[in-house]
Amino acid sequence: MSISIHNLNKFYGEQHVLRDISLSIDSGKVVAFIGPNGAGKSTTMKCVTGYIPFDSGSISVCGIDVRQHPIEAKRLIGYLPEHNPLYLEMYVREYLQYVARLYRLSNVVQRVDEVIEQVGLTPERAKRISQLSKGYRQRVGLAQAIIHDPQVLILDEPTTGLDPNQIVEIRQLIRDMGKSKTVILSTHIMQEVAAICDSVIVINHGQIVANQSESDMLTDNDSHSFLIEVKGGSAEQQRATQALIDAGLDIRSINKKQRDMEEVFHTLTNQEEEPLSQQ
Repeated sequence: MSISIHNLNKFYGEQHVLRDISLSIDSGKVVAFIGPNGAGKSTTMKCVTGYIPFDSGSISVCGIDVRQHPIEAKRLIGYLPEHNPLYLEMYVREYLQYVARLYRLSNVVQRVDEVIEQVGLTPERAKRISQLSKGYRQRVGLAQAIIHDPQVLILDEPTTGLDPNQIVEIRQLIRDMGKSKTVILSTHIMQEVAAICDSVIVINHGQIVANQSESDMLTDNDSHSFLIEVKGGSAEQQRATQALIDAGLDIRSINKKQRDMEEVFHTLTNQEEEPLSQQ
């Protein structure tokens, strides 16, 4: 397993933000991590990366315990936070060389050139970061996240604020990276899940409420929903309706309706939060 989480709990004061979360993610997968605002997505990601401490439970990355061996674990992780933190006064190459040296890479110049080409920054490589569009700044963020060739990539809302063309380009980058790395992608865009992700984890009120492939999730959450198609005019429709009411037979066809991820997300997360238990 690339990532293994067992009984993870996190409190902010008296607020129980993460509630006994347990999950495992295999290597070589692009996994969507979705949920409403405040559900615990970013907090979980920050715990996995070691950015913030957690109160109880355990997290391991490629077999390395995040709490016991934080430096070793962080070497295996590339992280792009939701609000991409960049030194805007630095030049693209200068900034990436700086990050590469922080990771103590031996081939700094060569590696920076490789990453610049990989994420499509070549036309902008000599500019200050402050001169870049948001799309190119996101590319810089991705470049710093993969500069040390990590086995796990954690991307928090990587396409937020991008225009449609930029979104397509960043999604393709993520798909390409997912061929050789484990990628956890937080997003509010359901189309993004269908476009690039192998499986989906849904979190709500600090608890995991679903963890499966998109196709299985759509099927499981659609098991009692059907579209009945009636051919003909209003008279036939009335007869078919009455037949259903009376459990009659005069039905031309029944086809299972395929729901989309937005409907499933709403079903899984549109629940009232249980009262906070006394600790």
